[in-house]
Amino acid sequence: MINMVMLVGRLVKDPEVVECESGKKVSRVTLAVNRKFKSNDGTYHTDFIDCVLWNNFAMNVNEYCSKGDLIGVRGRLQVENYEKEDGSKRKITDVIAESITFLSTMKNKDQVTELKAEG
Repeated sequence: MINMVMLVGRLVKDPEVVECESGKKVSRVTLAVNRKFKSNDGTYHTDFIDCVLWNNFAMNVNEYCSKGDLIGVRGRLQVENYEKEDGSKRKITDVIAESITFLSTMKNKDQVTELKAEG
């Protein structure tokens, strides 16, 4: 079975890194990914896709990227089901990054870098 996602999009806001109780670092970013086709009214629509970056990915994106920067993310989908306090069931779908490519960054204009998952 294959679970693979490839995205190229712009960061919706500046990345922020949070340290978990375990000591691992995590960053949740949202990519704005334009669709390749126009809708009936002649406009392009954009999907906003949540991505989770762990440890070195989180730190590097935080250091080298900011809002509006274009990055590529290769990863896998992860679905979490949970129940709210009112009993309603919810589902969250995230892309867990396994590789990141900096395509255009304001902090790092002259360099294109690809980061691979560890281990």
